[in-house]
Parts: sequence; C-alpha cells; structure tokens
Amino acid sequence: MLIADEFYLISHDDSRGRAKLHPTAAGIGLAAGLLGELVLLGQIAVSGGQVSVVDRRPPADDLAHTVLDQLVGEPEPQAVRTWLGILARSAAASVAQRLARAGVLSPRESRRLLRTTVTYVPLDLNAVAWPATRLRALLDRPAPPTAPDALLLGLVCAAGLTRELLWSVDPSAHHRLDVLVPALPPPLRELVAHTEAAVGAAVLRGIP
Repeated sequence: MLIADEFYLISHDDSRGRAKLHPTAAGIGLAAGLLGELVLLGQIAVSGGQVSVVDRRPPADDLAHTVLDQLVGEPEPQAVRTWLGILARSAAASVAQRLARAGVLSPRESRRLLRTTVTYVPLDLNAVAWPATRLRALLDRPAPPTAPDALLLGLVCAAGLTRELLWSVDPSAHHRLDVLVPALPPPLRELVAHTEAAVGAAVLRGIP
C-alpha cells in the first residue's frame, strides 16, 4: 500500500470505518501522505517551507497523478502549509476511493435529513488492521525502517495517533520512534514538521 492508504487505515476504525481523528487532523495527515508519495517518487521537492515540482512526468497511480497536476497548475512554488490545507479538503474521500478501487474498502451510502453520505467500510479486517500491526512490529526490531515506513510513522505521530500506534509495543520502541523523524532525509523531515504544526494550529483554533 501507498503511504496515504496506510495512514487512512491506521486513522480509521478497522471494523466500521469510522475516523479516530477529527476530520481536519485526518485530512492534514492524508494530505501530507499524498505529498510524501510524490517526494519519494522524486517528483516534488520540499525545502525551505515550499513545495516545488521537479519532475512533471505523470505517476502511474491515478491519485498521485491528480495531485501532481494540481501542483503543476500553480505557476510558482507554494508553501507546504498551503498545500496541506488545500489537499486536506478532499484527501479522505480521494484516498478512500483509491482503497475501494484496490478492493480494500467498500462504499456504503446512507441518507439522513435529505442528505446522502458515503462511508467506506472494510472488506477484509485483516488487511485493514495490517498497517498498524506492521508498524508496531517494525518498532520492535532494532533495524531501522525504510524511508517510506519512517515517514509514515512520523505522520502518524504528527497527526496525534501515537497512543493508538504504541499501545502494545515494548518500551524501547518509544525511544526508537523518537529518533526516527530526526533521522529522515531533510525533505521528509520538513514535511513531518509542517504536518505536526498544521495539526497543532488546527487544535489551537478549536478545529472547525
């Protein structure tokens, strides 16, 4: 799974698909995951608080392609925080749809007060629970995780899901987690820092 997909599954209930985070915090984390996917593909750079496109070739993934097109559409580099805010508005629905196309989730429509809402529920509980289980197992090992996994761990913590992730790990795993983000490559470390700041700012203003 891609980073934003795994973040979505970690941040949602593994049986009914309900969010464990406020939608704003979840959206920011998912937006960061989508940007992180493009950083790891070498298609965008994050530096000095800005996002810039370095490779305009379309990625294989449809959602990554859509996000890259949005970035390319801006004539000048924009701030990381700006893109987190823009992408957060639709990130949950977009990532859920990608997981539905992959056969991991299934959309369920419900109608209440003349309004139709769509909830995405798991098709395979083991597949949905696997990302969090996998990360906990990584933290129990002395070997350092790969950059994508370290980024995912950083984003999970930045969004406020640390307790959710670490409830069953060895105490030494907490120390390993503390040193992972500082050891990330600079673009990924900066992305995590901006994500944490954006979530923190949303909490301070009462999260709309």
